[in-house]
Amino acid sequence: MTATVPPEDKYKAVWLIFFILGLGTLLPWNFFMTATMYFTERLATPQVEGLANTTANGTSLNYLQSKFSNVMTLCAMVPLLVFTCLNSFLHQKIPQKIRIMGSLFVILLVFVLTAAFVKIPIPAVEFFTLTMIKIVCINSFGAVLQGSLFGLAGLLPASYTTPIMSGQGLAGTFAAFSMICAIASGSELQDSAFGYFITACVVIIIAIFSYVALPKMEFCQYYANKDNSPSGANSDMDNRLDLLKKDNTNGIEKNIPEEHNTPTVSVFAIFKKIWVMALSVCFVFTVTIGVFPAVTVDVKSSSEENSTWSKYFIPVSCFLLFNLCDWAGRSLTAFVLWPGKDSLLLPIMVIGRVVFIPLFMLCNVLPRSHLPVFFLHDAWYIIFMILFASTNGYLASLCMCYGPKKVSSHEGETAGAIMAFFLSLGLALGAATSFLFRAVV
Repeated sequence: MTATVPPEDKYKAVWLIFFILGLGTLLPWNFFMTATMYFTERLATPQVEGLANTTANGTSLNYLQSKFSNVMTLCAMVPLLVFTCLNSFLHQKIPQKIRIMGSLFVILLVFVLTAAFVKIPIPAVEFFTLTMIKIVCINSFGAVLQGSLFGLAGLLPASYTTPIMSGQGLAGTFAAFSMICAIASGSELQDSAFGYFITACVVIIIAIFSYVALPKMEFCQYYANKDNSPSGANSDMDNRLDLLKKDNTNGIEKNIPEEHNTPTVSVFAIFKKIWVMALSVCFVFTVTIGVFPAVTVDVKSSSEENSTWSKYFIPVSCFLLFNLCDWAGRSLTAFVLWPGKDSLLLPIMVIGRVVFIPLFMLCNVLPRSHLPVFFLHDAWYIIFMILFASTNGYLASLCMCYGPKKVSSHEGETAGAIMAFFLSLGLALGAATSFLFRAVV
């Protein structure tokens, strides 16, 4: 039997499709978070005016406004973790096409409704409830979509996890840049939010058409069928199986060769092979979400309070800089895969990122109650942010690339789904620890 040569990814079409799908995974949610000010403004209505809290600067917030961020985080992280876990175990029972296409269509429907609600007056309590239901839907189906994409990428060469991670990194950059443009233009929050949601709808539609084109790519077909018999022998194998069935009906016992049986896939057996990569990607995001944005967003510029730079300090130095460097780190794995997947240096580098927690806590975070300020100048914060974000993107992408490659090719999809679960677990643990880190400051 002659060895088959893998086909070429012509014009990098498959790579580009995975990039678009990665962008479609996180861009909708990033735009949703960017529009937080719009949501809190919509909640400022007479229906809840009596339940008011007052912030440190004297701004009055009603009960729903003051609880919006906390409830939003809860409604985002819990479904994300639960549905990523379910996808790890149930992906073999539900066809991949249904999981990915179904998730994209549900997310598209949610954003079409969200865009429509911008123009429709809704009482505050009902608006709050509807918003939280939409957040649960976005993150539930987003978890299935993300897990399924990483599972699909697990069937391809390791470098094809990179475009998903890179696309997700660009999603944050795009959202941060849009926020800065909205501030600079002075446009109304309602108009900005409507633009965010319509843009998200367009990106999701492009992602849907991209996924439809993916199975038609010869490159993707080759790796999807890699564990099956060679393409030229499929029909022969089917004929032989039919003959075996006929012989069995005639009383002649014949066994199907063991190598042609569908191999069983054990989630726990696969986890034993990839646990270092899984825990590494989990720890990367636990550290990252533990301080970003809960601690980093409260860092104040050392320049004059009313200066133009102080107005753009957090949008540029925190959100835009983080997302740009994170994107660069994720994209770097398309060219460099170092250290190797079996190297002890990789988990050591991952654990070493814990140093960023005290570094950011000792910046000019305000208000603060316990720790002194060691790094007052803005330059320290910017340097820390560049290193923090780039290592987050590079190490997380490296772990996600290596995980599925530590198992057999037929176990790649399950390994990718498990890695996606531990990525989500890291996000959830980071969100939980962020309250502690901010309180310590």
